[in-house]
Amino acid sequence: MTPDPSAQIELFAAGGSDVDLIGAAALPADLEGVRERLPAGLRFGTSSWAFPGWAGVVYAQRAGEQLLARSGLGAYARHELLRAVGLDRTYYAPLSAEEFRRYARAVPADFRFIVKAHAALTNPIDRQARNVAVTPDVDRFLDLPYTIERVVTPVIEGLGERLGALLFQFPALGLPYSREPQLFADALGAFLEALPRGPQYAVELRNRELLGPGYTDALARNGATHCFNVHPRMPSVLEQADLLGESAWLSGAVVIRWLLNPGQDYEAARERYFPFDRIVDPDAANRSAVAELIERVLARGNEAIVIANNKAEGCAPLTLFGLTRELERRARPPPPA
Repeated sequence: MTPDPSAQIELFAAGGSDVDLIGAAALPADLEGVRERLPAGLRFGTSSWAFPGWAGVVYAQRAGEQLLARSGLGAYARHELLRAVGLDRTYYAPLSAEEFRRYARAVPADFRFIVKAHAALTNPIDRQARNVAVTPDVDRFLDLPYTIERVVTPVIEGLGERLGALLFQFPALGLPYSREPQLFADALGAFLEALPRGPQYAVELRNRELLGPGYTDALARNGATHCFNVHPRMPSVLEQADLLGESAWLSGAVVIRWLLNPGQDYEAARERYFPFDRIVDPDAANRSAVAELIERVLARGNEAIVIANNKAEGCAPLTLFGLTRELERRARPPPPA
């Protein structure tokens, strides 16, 4: 149950660290001890962590957004279920190695970050766009030197083993790539091949037509994995798996992102679900599909990192609670005939 907003803690007026005072909420009774029951290769996390509406769900006390952005990660990482997080701010601007180190110091050694690469790397500049006044002068699309210097190197130096995957999230691509998927596959393959070895690279798409043999080969040849995403623009995660085949997602840790409720866009979902403290639109179909995909991934010896967004059902951690219950239900032996 969400605490009374009037009870928001005054952290600067009390002793102890901010993390200690925010604290981690306990799991519901039916999920107590669930970390020991879940497979070791499965990690759950959310897209970011600075949501005051998660008081009583993730955080033991209510705290403001600024305080959670600054100190909430340490409390988040103490939660029994949450062993990963999506670091989305890196999509808008690269971070320094020292900024990554500060995040790494806030979490235990077995915690993992899914770090989005800077959007400039995955958004082609449309020189024919009408609003040319805001078109950047430098096209960074799949810019290898920029990627290595500003994205990959700081991530490796700052997070080290706490990096779960570096995610290249592509928007819906227009011509010429949507018309000629092999053109995209060739460009992606050459880009991935030239990246430093070591980090797990993952690629997320918004074009169904790009899910083909060329894309699969580009990933498999370079040890990268497809990031399965629940999004209205994409086929279901199980259909993505069937279209691509296992070679697109068996090279390392597999990232699964449950992002957006079907029929919604991000702004409408934000307005409908704020303050993200409850499930508003339960999505049983995607819960079942994600659970089955997790089972497939784990059965083949891969790790799975599942990241939920508030826009999936209304409250990302509660979405993960529901997914956990679904996995436990599926794991129970059938009743005797």
